[in-house]
Amino acid sequence: MPSRRQFVQQLSLLSIGGIVSPNIGIAQNRTGKIYTVTGAISANDLGVCLTHEHIMSNFGAERSYQPNYDVAALKAQALPYLKHIKSLGVASILDCTTAYFGRDVSLLKELSEESEIHLITNTGYYGAANDRYVPEHAYQETAEQLAERWINEFEQGIDQTGIRPGFIKIAADSGAVSDIDKKLMRAALQTSRATGLTIACHTGDNPAVPKLAQELMDEENVQPSAWIWTHAHQMKTSEELTGAAKAGMWISLDGLRIGGGDTEADQATLDRHLQHLLALKEQRLLSKVLISHDGNSFPRGGAIRPYEGIFTQFIPLLKENGFTKREINQLLVNNPQRAFAILE
Repeated sequence: MPSRRQFVQQLSLLSIGGIVSPNIGIAQNRTGKIYTVTGAISANDLGVCLTHEHIMSNFGAERSYQPNYDVAALKAQALPYLKHIKSLGVASILDCTTAYFGRDVSLLKELSEESEIHLITNTGYYGAANDRYVPEHAYQETAEQLAERWINEFEQGIDQTGIRPGFIKIAADSGAVSDIDKKLMRAALQTSRATGLTIACHTGDNPAVPKLAQELMDEENVQPSAWIWTHAHQMKTSEELTGAAKAGMWISLDGLRIGGGDTEADQATLDRHLQHLLALKEQRLLSKVLISHDGNSFPRGGAIRPYEGIFTQFIPLLKENGFTKREINQLLVNNPQRAFAILE
């Protein structure tokens, strides 16, 4: 039983972008934990969570395991922004930059400690961008061998740092699923089965990927709740999304990267996310939805891709369209807990 102090804390009000929301349902995963770059935490301590962002990445550069960032420049840009994001009420961020794509777990740990935000890194490989960031050994090894690599990162830590991944990140290109992308999917499922880690699969507007994922899940004996359809907001209609959510998959509407100065494009982005959410809400499927931005604090050679629009623009829009404080809290607090907690 929680102490009276813990009980009061669980009922405290949570400020989300200036909108006060009751912290409902926080105690649902008392035995679950989530691995951050500074160690394991209770799922109850995840707080307001952005489930798909990039603290930094090397998108556009050549594939390299060592990202070779200008650390001083990176910190000068990323750290103040992380502190700003924390001031909006964000407690946790899942960093979706994979190995060979710019992952630097030691630097993530430094940024986490200095910003006081929980940062969660990943294991896995990025198979989109025409497989540009898939390492050569992935073509030679079997899915089982790749899974062994990723399981080892979870069990032993990444690169002798002791830092353990909190989820699996993979990606697939548009069109027919390639052999290498299918191999990454199977390796991810085997890793998930062995570790309990959830899979975030860059999928976008390609319903062939979750369809194949369901077939592979049946073969690998993995539950659909281990799979996140990432970038699902790119679908023009919601039918496939509601179908996947009913089957048990998570639906990630994570393209709310707004505020770049193009107000017409921003409004179209807001409207598409809202329409998908309304369709999912109508089917009573909000419990299977994650929302985020796909922003970047330090993109290669560029300015910050903002990840604050949920708090400055989207939450007010949700409230205008009948979403309650409880439902908003579910999307930003309760659902991430349930999606990424490893139950003991």
